Amino acid sequence: MNREPSEEPDARGRPVGRRVFLGTLGLGALGVATAPVLQRGLEGFLGSISGDDPTGLTGLLPNGGGFRYYSVAASVPHRGPADYRLTVDGLVDRPHTYTLADLRALPQTRLVKDVQCVTGWRVPGTPFEGVRLSDLLDAAGVRSAGRAIRFTCFDGTYSESLTLDQARRPDVLVALRMQDKDIGHDHGGPVRLYVAPMYFYKSAKWLSGITVTDRVRPGYWENLGYDVDAWVGRSNGRTDEPTS
Repeated sequence: MNREPSEEPDARGRPVGRRVFLGTLGLGALGVATAPVLQRGLEGFLGSISGDDPTGLTGLLPNGGGFRYYSVAASVPHRGPADYRLTVDGLVDRPHTYTLADLRALPQTRLVKDVQCVTGWRVPGTPFEGVRLSDLLDAAGVRSAGRAIRFTCFDGTYSESLTLDQARRPDVLVALRMQDKDIGHDHGGPVRLYVAPMYFYKSAKWLSGITVTDRVRPGYWENLGYDVDAWVGRSNGRTDEPTS
């Protein structure tokens, strides 16, 4: 059977005209070009409805870069360069409040690790950048009575904890960037905690407070039965491969 030079065979051997072929290529290019826009739209949509979803099912839907949007608060205010503040206080000699510009001006560390959720999903090779938590603690001057850290968030609900030794690890960041871009609101921005070797619930979103305490004070999920020490593969009854 003869074919015109302007035609390409489809999977069943029937000719596909040039217009159809080029149209298909055009749709493919359009999909590539619009994918980021659609992805951002999906993130925003899930973020807007998740607070009113009593089932929590929106937290199971795929989101940007493989992540799921999840919040335990009915709504979360937005913070930006003009009104974001991070306070370091408690059992320290030099309490301090940082603006977003202050944090950006400090030495930054970049880590690329897998992110593992305790519900089972994993996002491999995820870059995070930010200030080492140990640097902020050193600047504040932890007193001898300090044994742990309590983290609070500007959603008004979430909290987390680490021991002082855990907090001083080099793979624990006060993160400002994720996946090579500034952390957006839906992913816990403009600043979130990132605890690389632990399940992701330890990496508190919308971080606003770092308080040095005399003992570990369990966070939001720990008060609901999750492990306080959340090492990937060694806690919560899971056997996931370690992330660090």
